Amino acid sequence: MVGKRKFKIKNIVCNIPVIVILTSLALLVLIPTVWMMLSAFKSEKEIISWPPTFIPNRLTLENFSDVQRRINIIKYTANSVIYAGITTSLAVVVNSMAGYAYAFYEFKGKSLAFMMTLATMMVPFQVIMVPLFLVVHKMGMYDSYLGLIIPRIAVAGSIFMMRAAFTGIPKEMAEAARIDGLSEYRIFWNIMLPQVKPAIITLIILSVNGSWNDLLWPMIVTSSTEMRTLANGLALFIGQNTIEYGMAFAGALISLLPMFVLYMFGQKYFVEGMVSSGLKG
Repeated sequence: MVGKRKFKIKNIVCNIPVIVILTSLALLVLIPTVWMMLSAFKSEKEIISWPPTFIPNRLTLENFSDVQRRINIIKYTANSVIYAGITTSLAVVVNSMAGYAYAFYEFKGKSLAFMMTLATMMVPFQVIMVPLFLVVHKMGMYDSYLGLIIPRIAVAGSIFMMRAAFTGIPKEMAEAARIDGLSEYRIFWNIMLPQVKPAIITLIILSVNGSWNDLLWPMIVTSSTEMRTLANGLALFIGQNTIEYGMAFAGALISLLPMFVLYMFGQKYFVEGMVSSGLKG
């Protein structure tokens, strides 16, 4: 008992530097974020006052109403919800089907097709940005939801992640389902897809986060005010005007909260999905 107690004390002492470092890093991230969130409820005068205050002296919602009056943030938020929601829904279907095909089916040129899919991960988006814009423009999808959504559905990284997740499922499960008379469609939707729930939730989080915070692509393929997304609208607002910190913080808080809530509810599956996808393949 004495030996075990000494061993535990030694472990605790050895872990103290690690705990201190991790706590310090967490505070470096959390303190500015919390300060930004609280500053969204401060008056402009209090934000720029010296010495700065961490807790607001008086809570106010004026910054939020001012943002709405200046840039119609409700419309921009609705555009971001449509963009992120539809893109994510289609991405889950397309990328999971592609990953399932690579994991469970044998067809001519499979290895070459998969290697070409992975090769696209090494091409920066900036390289294909102009050709992709020309395709969208020629097809008449410029300044529309179709132009925003369609090019962002299929993602090589998501296909690779879903293939890795499906690889962990025994092929005998699909064979047994075929013997029972299930169609390929039902095998995929009713049997295989529920088995990779963590990977699906991970894909949803990554896709929503990527679409919600996407700045460059919406800025390229939209020109009208009515089609601007939240990230696009906030960037243009801050760039075109003298910075009013209260409104900037209010807009940033509105943009941050959905992603924070999404991750808080899905973090368990997100970690599981990332770990399983990294270990298999």
